[in-house]
Amino acid sequence: MPIIRKRILITGGAGFLGSHLCQRLLAEGNDILCVDNYFTGRKDNIAQLLGDNNFEAFRHDVTFPLFVEVDEIYNLACPASPVHYQFDPVQTTKTSVIGAINMLGLAKRVGAKILQSSTSEVYGDPAVHPQTEDYRGNVNPLGPRACYDEGKRCAETLFFDYHRQHRLQIKVARIFNTYGPRMHPNDGRVVSNFIVQALKGEDITLYGDGMQTRAFCYVDDLVDGLIRLMGTGSQITGPINIGNPHEIPVRELAERVIALINSKSKIVHRPLPQDDPMQRCPDITVAKRELGWEPKVPLEEGLRRTIAYFDQLLRNL
Repeated sequence: MPIIRKRILITGGAGFLGSHLCQRLLAEGNDILCVDNYFTGRKDNIAQLLGDNNFEAFRHDVTFPLFVEVDEIYNLACPASPVHYQFDPVQTTKTSVIGAINMLGLAKRVGAKILQSSTSEVYGDPAVHPQTEDYRGNVNPLGPRACYDEGKRCAETLFFDYHRQHRLQIKVARIFNTYGPRMHPNDGRVVSNFIVQALKGEDITLYGDGMQTRAFCYVDDLVDGLIRLMGTGSQITGPINIGNPHEIPVRELAERVIALINSKSKIVHRPLPQDDPMQRCPDITVAKRELGWEPKVPLEEGLRRTIAYFDQLLRNL
């Protein structure tokens, strides 16, 4: 009997999360089409995959229609860090909204199952802690983060409307803070910021008093959660929180990074950005029950792997 490979489209496939997802699904024997406009994605992230006959990379912006034949779609296309999504906020909103419309239209045409990489940012600066999927959020629709927050909220609306109106098979994952190798060194996120600054011996920038909390999920665990969600039956649509429920203060993260690198960097404080949430931690009860998923990689182990990646990256610059 011939082996039938699933044809899987991954938008944003050359990005941090997308490249890991491409690598994992390719290793499982699938036929992968990686689509990226390379605004934040990097060719280096997928260079090791280009020699595989079952991997194809295609430069494309999801705000324009795409006509391909696929079985599954992972829609990861959108800059995800404030530095990048605030660079061109109108384009960020277009990527989330028009990109979702185009990918949903493609899924409808070919009968594909489609997963949306939504975000914990749909909860805004939460008044509920930890955040459960039924919490509707506390988002400022007029602030500098709204292009991302509201764009992702609108994308979720579109996914569920396509599900109700066209019986589309959808999956919605709300992704919380994720870290690991292939993070963009200039994305402004705390893990990459702290590691790069500590490796260079520069002052570590801490916004506010550093007591705001975050929960960090290693990228391998996150990818496993996405694949498990895609593999569920049609009765499960989400949204489902995918993230690490063990939160720590941001200041403690900075101190751990300094200790692991044995850096002489000093911590300096800057004003807290507008609408930056004080607490961000997922309730993953649904993920445990429906997906049999929870993160496995301890923070210290994940940080060691990420530090090794950035150390090599900086040496090659």
